[in-house]
Amino acid sequence: MPSLSRASLVRFAVPFNKRMSALIASPRWGRFVGRKIVLLTYTGRRSGRTFTIPVGFVRDGDRITIGVRMPEAKTWWRNFLGAGAPLSLHLDGTDRAGHATSHRDDRGRVTVSVLLDR
Repeated sequence: MPSLSRASLVRFAVPFNKRMSALIASPRWGRFVGRKIVLLTYTGRRSGRTFTIPVGFVRDGDRITIGVRMPEAKTWWRNFLGAGAPLSLHLDGTDRAGHATSHRDDRGRVTVSVLLDR
């Protein structure tokens, strides 16, 4: 499978993210899509801008795990390196605050772990 350049990924990702965000917010489809995809909102550590993106997730109580696909082509997860950073997840129809940290394993796979605030 050919690899995508960053520019190609961005051209594809922006419209895709908008469509997924609309599906998640939809009264009709949101409850189905929201079982596997969540809206993640974070503040860029360099820009200070707020971003919202849809991401796939797995939930275990107050712990959320997000596997980052093609991490070398994406930058959002780098905001959570080291000590991590706060974020918000639109989960089950409400916004939940939490703290995220990202980890890259020895094979280059990236996982973002989120602990939701109580």
